[in-house]
Amino acid sequence: MVSVFFLLGVIGYLFYQRNASMMGSEMRFKMLYQARMIETKLMMAEKYTEGNLSKETLSKIRPQWFKIGFFNDDHLPLYSEISKPPRFNEEFYSHNDRCYTVIPYSSSDPQVKYIVLREDVLKKNLALLKQRIIYYLIVLFLCMAVVGYFLSKLFLRPVREKIEALDRFIEDTTHELNTPVSAILMTVQNLKGIEPKKLNRLKASAQRLSTMYDTLSYSLNQKVSNSKQERFDFGVLLQERVETMRTFAESKRITIQYTLTSYLVYTDKESMCRVIDNILSNAIKYSDPESEVTVDLQDSLLTICDTGIGISKQEQQDIFKRYHRFNKERGGFGIGLSIVMKICKESNIMISIDSEKGKGSCFSLNLSSIALHK
Repeated sequence: MVSVFFLLGVIGYLFYQRNASMMGSEMRFKMLYQARMIETKLMMAEKYTEGNLSKETLSKIRPQWFKIGFFNDDHLPLYSEISKPPRFNEEFYSHNDRCYTVIPYSSSDPQVKYIVLREDVLKKNLALLKQRIIYYLIVLFLCMAVVGYFLSKLFLRPVREKIEALDRFIEDTTHELNTPVSAILMTVQNLKGIEPKKLNRLKASAQRLSTMYDTLSYSLNQKVSNSKQERFDFGVLLQERVETMRTFAESKRITIQYTLTSYLVYTDKESMCRVIDNILSNAIKYSDPESEVTVDLQDSLLTICDTGIGISKQEQQDIFKRYHRFNKERGGFGIGLSIVMKICKESNIMISIDSEKGKGSCFSLNLSSIALHK
């Protein structure tokens, strides 16, 4: 619609310029024609008065549509309905949005040397033309906008139906995953007689599957604005989530080191779980084996850092976009960080990233907006 508006504006401007030029040319022809007619009438009046052109005689020689003035050789008016014109050396010109025609008069009369005509309607006609063009362009733009709206709805209907069907499929699939995921977690916790290494691997896989389910479920069903606000210790919650992720980290031979302090907040606890889990899960997924992930909570600042593959400056602009995956080998669905950004925006939590390709990443969250003020 912006392109259509710009195109219509260009067309309107060119149409106005063309018509304004035509109106100016037409006015020039009319004024010069009237001036020559006045010149002829003046010559006839001069014959009838035997060269004695009085002011009264000059006042009777008037054009139909224009103001007139008769001036002597010193540019002084003999009879004039207009003020002194600015120039006498041009046959036709525009001044102060008015057009003037000046023709020299040569006769035996020693007084009248210039016949001057002035029009007062061209400016008004141009303004009226401009108003009409703008009016028609607005009407045309609105008509095109209405037509474009219905055409876009018609053309996009199959796409919208496919998206809605896909959303319903994902929602139904996520709902059906709840039972098997819960069963797997309970089974793994009750397994006995299995090698610790294999058991830890099963626990890590089950935990990762549970985290993915929670993320999908939250993305489909939760809204931070309507979430349950409660008072809790963010440091305690952070420790719980770190311990939950530890099995997953150990399966990749990654160590999690954390330094936590007590920090009381008032917000939705489930949303904060999703923020911690997604950032911490990404730190583990994108870290190399035998590396370390550090979690630090000091006052209102939470930092989660890794020494993994890192993120380039160009990729940092897109990592919070939905379904964006900058590493298809290690990445998930591409919705985790988009959920993190959504929660942070709605909770007024400032989030920033400091990363360099090949040297790891560090996510920082300022929690002062959700702090519990005494």
